[in-house]
Amino acid sequence: MANKLKLKRYMIISIVVFAAMLGAFIGINIYEYHVYNANYNKKISAVIASVREKYPEVSDKELIDILNGDLQDDGFLAKYGIDMKDESAILDNNVAYHRFLALNIIYITVFGATLILVFLIFNARKDKEIKGITGYIEEINRKNYTLHIDEISEDELSILKNEIYKTTVMLKESADNSLNDKKNLKKSLEDISHQLKTPLTSILVILDNLIDEPDMDEAVRQDFIRDIKRETININFLVQAILKLSKFDADTIKFIKEERLIKDIVDKASKNVSTLCDLKNINLNIEGDDEAKINCDFRWQTEAVTNILKNCIEHSYNDGALDISYSTNQVYSIITIKDYGSGISEEDLPHIFERFYKGENSSKDSIGIGLALAKTIIEEDNGSIDVKSDKNGTEFIIKYFKI
Repeated sequence: MANKLKLKRYMIISIVVFAAMLGAFIGINIYEYHVYNANYNKKISAVIASVREKYPEVSDKELIDILNGDLQDDGFLAKYGIDMKDESAILDNNVAYHRFLALNIIYITVFGATLILVFLIFNARKDKEIKGITGYIEEINRKNYTLHIDEISEDELSILKNEIYKTTVMLKESADNSLNDKKNLKKSLEDISHQLKTPLTSILVILDNLIDEPDMDEAVRQDFIRDIKRETININFLVQAILKLSKFDADTIKFIKEERLIKDIVDKASKNVSTLCDLKNINLNIEGDDEAKINCDFRWQTEAVTNILKNCIEHSYNDGALDISYSTNQVYSIITIKDYGSGISEEDLPHIFERFYKGENSSKDSIGIGLALAKTIIEEDNGSIDVKSDKNGTEFIIKYFKI
């Protein structure tokens, strides 16, 4: 806006200067014309007065006809050295001509100098702006990405500067994201290594015992074999979960969305955890609107709800219960899952959806990836997940928005 006002001011000044110089030029020409006319009229009046004095019989009409008539030059003035093409018979006009010629030369010189001055000022201003942009790019190369907002205007160079800034910010964000991706990859690899190290070490120790003691008691041998199987299952689950998350990160998973009943998702997820419920004698209390629907990928949403149910069962006491309810309104559909277990500590609550995070109440078999995967899946289907917890249990609230 400031630049537009400045440009408008420059245009007004330029128009005023041009109009003044044009007016001066016209004024000089008019003045020159009046001087020539005055000189001619004075001399002709003197000639007519002399003729009337010596030849009173000549009428005014005859004199006027002579002045306005189309008479040919008889070369009279040439006898006295006066060239009618290049000189005036009136000496005052010759003097006036040279005076006006000098004045016009001065005027043209001033006019040209003014144009050159305007061009130099304009060019200097552009050079200054270009120098400023060059300095700005140099600052960007020094990792200084500060943009002075008050300097942004709407001329071509300012727009160029703004575009350079936006491109630079985009490249910086891309570089930062690439660096963050590398850091996240490094952290993920460290987390994965840590998660795999424990079960693999346990398996190796058990295998060493089995090999070193061929006469081991059969009951102990069977316990060791079950431990190996459990650790192998954990490793397999970890690998499968990591592969799923990596597919989400790479955006290679295409959701097949369709209208599905929430009841079908809850029922399928409940069947998936039925064995876990039997082991801890946990009862599932399910109620809700059987006509409630969401637009989602049925298989993935079932996995998300299953992971949340597994987490609730993990934190529930034996012989406990889980409450599952679902409903819908004009804005969103909602699934609520509540357990009455040990709860999640206040320190752990903000981190439970982070990958590989294990809270203080997590079981020894937990790898801290199920809730992170569930959150990713739910958000892919335009949903959100919140959690509330205290010493009396934990409640997960899943909302699928319709807008």
